[in-house]
Amino acid sequence: MDKTLDEPPTSAVFLDNCHFSQVIFNNVEKFYVPGGDITCYYTLTQHITPRRKDWVGIFRVGWKTTREYYTFMWTPFPSDLSGDSIVQQQIQFRAYYLPKDDEYYQFCYVDEEGVVRGASVPFQFRAETEDDILVVTTQGEVEEIEQQNKDLLKENKELKESCLCLQKQNLGLQEELRLAQEKMKELEGEVCFLQTGNLELRRAQELQAGEMSSAQMNLASIREQNIKLGKENQELQKGLASLRSSCEKLELEGNFLKEENKRLTEQNGCRERELQQFKEHNQEVSSEKEQLESRLKTTLDHMDQLQSQVLNQEKEMENLVRLDHDKTEQLEHLKEENRQLRITLTEQKEQEVKLEQCLEDLKVTEASMALHLQHKQHQNHDLAKELEEKNHLFQILQRKKDEIEEKNLRLRQENNELLMRLSESPDYSAWVAVPSAQVPTRSPESADLLFGNPYNKSLETYGVNMPSVKKCPLCHEVFSDDIGPRQYEEHVRSHILDCPFCDETFQDKQVYDDHVYCHSLE
Repeated sequence: MDKTLDEPPTSAVFLDNCHFSQVIFNNVEKFYVPGGDITCYYTLTQHITPRRKDWVGIFRVGWKTTREYYTFMWTPFPSDLSGDSIVQQQIQFRAYYLPKDDEYYQFCYVDEEGVVRGASVPFQFRAETEDDILVVTTQGEVEEIEQQNKDLLKENKELKESCLCLQKQNLGLQEELRLAQEKMKELEGEVCFLQTGNLELRRAQELQAGEMSSAQMNLASIREQNIKLGKENQELQKGLASLRSSCEKLELEGNFLKEENKRLTEQNGCRERELQQFKEHNQEVSSEKEQLESRLKTTLDHMDQLQSQVLNQEKEMENLVRLDHDKTEQLEHLKEENRQLRITLTEQKEQEVKLEQCLEDLKVTEASMALHLQHKQHQNHDLAKELEEKNHLFQILQRKKDEIEEKNLRLRQENNELLMRLSESPDYSAWVAVPSAQVPTRSPESADLLFGNPYNKSLETYGVNMPSVKKCPLCHEVFSDDIGPRQYEEHVRSHILDCPFCDETFQDKQVYDDHVYCHSLE
């Protein structure tokens, strides 16, 4: 299932349009035993041209569209492909991703356009009857399992510490988000203030429309003032150009943050590869743990860098607010000049059209300012999205912590089942119920042997009392009678791993990690 990270091409295809004879499936069994990998054999006829995005899926019988696949694998592209040749191919499905029920399924070959080109006969996933198996373990295996348990406890403590650190970082990010929201509210207040100023200017324009009857005598002075206003408009346009350049810088910084996010995703891919290597090299567990710790530190460093970049962006926002304040002061100066124009324009009627054009230019500048403020709001919204993504990462880590804490509870359930099975086996009951009177003592002839002479049949030497023994069925650790039944049950339940997303339980940690990772991809 390593190749199933991308979704396959599917479509709602009618069965009348499908060509099931272009790909023929060979050697399809009536049923497959669960828990093992299966190999799908198929033949490409001369009526089909394979492409790189073709795939083979397992469908439940009765499917209607290609979106109803249970699992799938990308088909290998044939190396020697000719127009009229028949090509034999095969694909292997891993046991972990196969169905667990006893329904009927079938293989289907689907091309990159989502059209079914071939289908197999139905089959089932059905378990064979199994006899009881007596498991014999050695003391060395018991010691290895104990060492693995200790290592797992250490990993649990380290994960809890990392979760606490991430919680602290999350609180800091929430505080920064609250400050950003307060700044947004301040900007909205300033926008309302500018809108009220705009309404006042419109009212002033309406008053000036009635006062234009006496504006014929001072044309020269009005022209000079218009020239001054044009220069001031040019200065405002330069200021707007500088604001646009600053906005472009902010966009570049946003792209830089996105690249860093991609880099983090690539690091996650590296971690997946390391998990695969962990399966093949169980003896190098300690060294790989140190590498994971170093990578966690690097990710924390990246988080600190992101926080510093957010602080820099907030500083730039403060600078932009200051620039907006300066522009409001300039608008106030313009208002004072307009008042002076009202006094001088009492005798000017013929220049009404020119003054209206000036006022329209001012409206355009105000509209551009409003657009600029909206652009800032969008940028703040993008920052909020980034904070939400960080919160999502924290929630994933919190889920891992909860999974570690729930392991012991679910291990107890499996321990009870194992204890019931062991109690039914005659060997286990005979081992636990050895009376103290039958424990042999060492004879003088077998003093050098650890357990005495096995060929000595005299019953008089059996006089030493020996305590009864409790043995863990999973790690085979041996306990004496000093340990209570509750502690013994807690020890056995500590080996069982439960999935936090579904009801499945595991004893192998590597299989458990792969299963949880598949849930995270969904």
